[in-house]
Amino acid sequence: MMRISAFLFSTVFLLSCRPETYVPKPRGYYLVDFPEHAYRPFDAPGFPYRFQYPTYGNVIKDTSFFGEKPDNPYWMNIDFTSLGGIVYMTYKEITPSQPLIKLIGDAYEMTQFHTKKADYIAPFKIERHDARVYGELYNVTGNAASAYQFYVTDSAKHFIHGSLYFDVMPNADSLKPVNEFLRKDMEQMLQTLEWK
Repeated sequence: MMRISAFLFSTVFLLSCRPETYVPKPRGYYLVDFPEHAYRPFDAPGFPYRFQYPTYGNVIKDTSFFGEKPDNPYWMNIDFTSLGGIVYMTYKEITPSQPLIKLIGDAYEMTQFHTKKADYIAPFKIERHDARVYGELYNVTGNAASAYQFYVTDSAKHFIHGSLYFDVMPNADSLKPVNEFLRKDMEQMLQTLEWK
């Protein structure tokens, strides 16, 4: 009995003397220094629209094309180099071969493509009757590639689709501060958009 007690005591003693187990530190994210929100006008000659965009963004003409379609001279990107994001904006004219219902359907499908990774997609109506600007801004939550998608139109001639992307692996937690910061800029762009 004494031997069993001594054995149990020594076993418990030896097990309690183990070194402390290592606990890894949680993953951290970079601190982003955001600039002050400030805007300048985009009103390029010949473009069928104008709006205000952030001073820390650079307007770049989109020179890409898809398949047999030629470049559209009114497509543009707004590059936020310091934040690693780009807003892609495509402009299309509403025509009998490209009716409004088809353009809205295409924009909706592009947003719904992100449901594979998105937790939730929340639409917000855009209605500015004074400027004839109507559409929707979609907030795509979760680890989707694009956190914001939008389309705006005058319902007669003009249609713009836009989306915000980052040049990194989608991570909702790490991108949340930047997405929230740029949402204010996208809202400013949509609130100041006018057709020519």
